Amino acid sequence: MGKIHRHHRVLATALMLMVCLCAHAATLQVVTEDSSYSALEDGKVVGVASQVVEMTLAAAGITDYHMTLYPWARAYDIARLEANVLIYPMIRSSGREDSFKWVGELERVHPMFYKLRERRDVWVASLQEAAHYTVGVVRDDSRQQYLESKGFSKMVVSANNLDNLRKLITGQVELIPMPEREAREQCADLHIPFENLESVFALDELSKGLYVAMSANTPDEVVEKITAAFARLKQNGTVDKLIAGQ
Repeated sequence: MGKIHRHHRVLATALMLMVCLCAHAATLQVVTEDSSYSALEDGKVVGVASQVVEMTLAAAGITDYHMTLYPWARAYDIARLEANVLIYPMIRSSGREDSFKWVGELERVHPMFYKLRERRDVWVASLQEAAHYTVGVVRDDSRQQYLESKGFSKMVVSANNLDNLRKLITGQVELIPMPEREAREQCADLHIPFENLESVFALDELSKGLYVAMSANTPDEVVEKITAAFARLKQNGTVDKLIAGQ
């Protein structure tokens, strides 16, 4: 009986090792949204932040991954609920701090409210005044979460920022919150002059780091490997050059 028990223990240990190895070797899901940092082109996810992520994974020696573009709410839920997920770009906020493992900062962003320049009836001198207008937001985006916490109730929710801009142009919303870089690129996507927009109020409390992050259930050794690779690219200036489009 002793030999049989020992044999069973050996088998059980071997099975546990195999399970652990398989878990650590699981294909990494890489998720993002359509934005000025990432987009879908000829069936491939591209963009300046996508380049940073691909270079980071290559530097970390990770080749088994699948990069997919989703509406933000879907990408966010995948990263929040599943293991072995990398998500980018994402604002690092206090409400999200413990829900993810943070790899590194792509850049800092400074969102502001934009209106159509021709709308002389829209005037914003404070956050409280902005709450009187209809505001376009992206579902589960940090800007939606922030404005909800400030009592904004006249929000129109979209799947992505491009839909927000379309709604601003057609008069379905009166304000949209976004950084200048994003506003410029979304205008270019819709073939309208950026000068058609006017910034009316800076959202200073939302000026935060835009990050690459990983799901909380991702093994620490995977996160550490990717974080170290990102840090090397950040230190040698590669991240800043790619984000700047150089």
